[in-house]
Amino acid sequence: MISAEPTIAEPSPGRVYRAPVAVVKHLLGVMCAYAVTGCATSSPSGPALPPLQTVPSVELSRYVGTWYEIASYPQSFQRGCTGTTATYTLRKDGNVDVVNRCRKDTLDGRLKSARGRARVVDPQSNAELEVSFFRPFWGDYWIIDLADDYDYAVVGHPSRDYLWILSRSPAMDASTYEAILGRLEAQSYETDRLRRTLQPA
Repeated sequence: MISAEPTIAEPSPGRVYRAPVAVVKHLLGVMCAYAVTGCATSSPSGPALPPLQTVPSVELSRYVGTWYEIASYPQSFQRGCTGTTATYTLRKDGNVDVVNRCRKDTLDGRLKSARGRARVVDPQSNAELEVSFFRPFWGDYWIIDLADDYDYAVVGHPSRDYLWILSRSPAMDASTYEAILGRLEAQSYETDRLRRTLQPA
């Protein structure tokens, strides 16, 4: 979940530099390791794509907590990951601490984790955030679908190269999943690229 031109801020205020795209894509797997919050294969991204729509509003106090990854676009940094989760904790400064975890190859495999931080980019909706695991690099984290009761969420990127379907529980019923797919297709996502994530029963 990172824009094509992430910013790198110098210690002196007022000057911002752009990281080369090749560098960003190389670091993407490290920045967003194991979960939502990114090296993708080809996508329909391009000037013909309509703007990606986020949800109207997000209450961060309800959004924080642990999410289970139900499905995602395959990424090299998540290769072999099972039981993938993301845990968010609201900070006093308004930012969000992020801990991504997964088990390597099997649900009993070696635990891998990465810690980062997220910040709100659009304070009017709280639906557009940026996440960083290695500052000063920040990547886009857009909440594009969200259950009224915050039981599921979908995180995407305006390029359509990254996509994560999340749930508060390790399983999601088929009707909910299919409805999400329909809304993703309406947002120009290629849902056949999604791969289900192995989670404990």
